[in-house]
Amino acid sequence: MVRPAFLLAAACALLLAAAAPAPAQQIDVDLELVLAADGSGSIDNQELALQRDGYADAIADPEIMKFIQGGLTGRIAVAYVEWGGPFSQHTIVDWTVIDGPESAAAFGAELRAAPRQATGWNSISNAIDYSVNLVETNRYRGLRKIIDVSADGPNIGGRSITAARDDAVAKGFTINALLVLHREGSLPGRSPEQLVAHYERDVIGGMGAFVMTADENRTFAEAVRAKLILEVARALGMEDRL
Repeated sequence: MVRPAFLLAAACALLLAAAAPAPAQQIDVDLELVLAADGSGSIDNQELALQRDGYADAIADPEIMKFIQGGLTGRIAVAYVEWGGPFSQHTIVDWTVIDGPESAAAFGAELRAAPRQATGWNSISNAIDYSVNLVETNRYRGLRKIIDVSADGPNIGGRSITAARDDAVAKGFTINALLVLHREGSLPGRSPEQLVAHYERDVIGGMGAFVMTADENRTFAEAVRAKLILEVARALGMEDRL
């Protein structure tokens, strides 16, 4: 004999299951891109604003937009992160689908208006871990996953940079880097050549990974634009169109 209490419990379970929200449907994009920018103590407020302006202008650049709209889905998903010490990683602009000039302009406006949050010094490794989690917990499904690190010094603090890099690469990520070599606030102790070697050896990884530099011969804005053009074109299989 079926007990009334059992029937009541079963009915409640069915009602709860029916009321539970369905899992969010994933949105297909050509690329999931985390722009992980240095917001540490070596970056003053003016430099932070110039850095954000560079990314905001680059993401709306007509040539970059041409590649984005020429992809399989015609869109990419982008998030902007600033990082400092081991316990200071912050999503400044959350995931945004870039599919045309309007969405790119909206992304740039939000980026320029957001308050500063990061503190501490140069934990690139923890910034990579944070960026990996940001991709793995979003609602997008990209054909490629790229973490775009920009900084002006070596990894300091947090877990091993090579361990963070290797774990990300094992999950299918590519990590590229933009190394700023001429900023007055750059951390002392390593020559430009040593910093480039550090990034090539310890920071970047994955399919087609590369380091680009901003120095006396190339401004930060110019370097960001060139880097994003190469990054998006390579991710979408359009490098032959450069």
